[in-house]
Amino acid sequence: MAEINVYQQYFEACGEFNGRLRHAVNVILKSDSSAGVISYDVLVSFFPHDEPEDFAISYDACFIKTIYTGKGRRSKKREAEFLKDIRNTATALAAEHGASIAWDKPLCDARMG
Repeated sequence: MAEINVYQQYFEACGEFNGRLRHAVNVILKSDSSAGVISYDVLVSFFPHDEPEDFAISYDACFIKTIYTGKGRRSKKREAEFLKDIRNTATALAAEHGASIAWDKPLCDARMG
């Protein structure tokens, strides 16, 4: 089983979960392959980020949407298509849980895997 973060980036965000305000989000496109099957998930994990140096991720506000499952292996072409739509998918996932992502306020550069 090979799990890879294809894309990961932190952004300012707004949401409240379990009585705690969350000011940032970790957005991830993850691939997972096993026994000839590949799946891709979009994850949004909201965390407090009360201080500029605070990147302590709390996993009580993590939401996942599987966007693809099928036979095969990683495909750069397929991943490029998923990356084109990651903001729409993550925005919708956040909105389902009453939160928002400030896409114009990244907290770091994107990491590609």
